[in-house]
Amino acid sequence: MNSEQLTEILKAAFPDAEVVVSGQAGKFDLRIVDDQFEGKRTVARQQSVYAPLNTYIASGEVHAVTIRAMTKEEWRKASLFGA
Repeated sequence: MNSEQLTEILKAAFPDAEVVVSGQAGKFDLRIVDDQFEGKRTVARQQSVYAPLNTYIASGEVHAVTIRAMTKEEWRKASLFGA
């Protein structure tokens, strides 16, 4: 599994989102910016990101992920402050 493949999987699951994936060797950093996260707690956001990845995690193709799941407004604010 490489970052391009993981990006395609996440874009299929979150078609309206900005998806950025970096990493290699099964360890990836994910940033998904989508307004569907509005009103959801962090755990619920992470669960929705893990859902399309569970098969790849179970197979070992994806070993570890760091998830930043936020709304467009949260991302805009984070970007202003260099996050």
